[in-house]
Amino acid sequence: MSPVNELGKLLLLIGLLMAIAGLVLLFLPKIPLLGKLPGDIVIRKGNFTFYFPLATSILISVILTILFSIFKK
Repeated sequence: MSPVNELGKLLLLIGLLMAIAGLVLLFLPKIPLLGKLPGDIVIRKGNFTFYFPLATSILISVILTILFSIFKK
């Protein structure tokens, strides 16, 4: 294949991934408890808020690991 074809496929893949990421960002706030799990760290002091979603990150990592291992086979 020519380099132009490869570049075209790469751009289509990037565009598709960006569209999927956009859809996820649109519907993510509607998922209950996501970002409010026990283990998520929230520190509020005055007008400063630090938020680190530790438990949510672990949960998403486990789900993605399971999905990738299923599709790998």
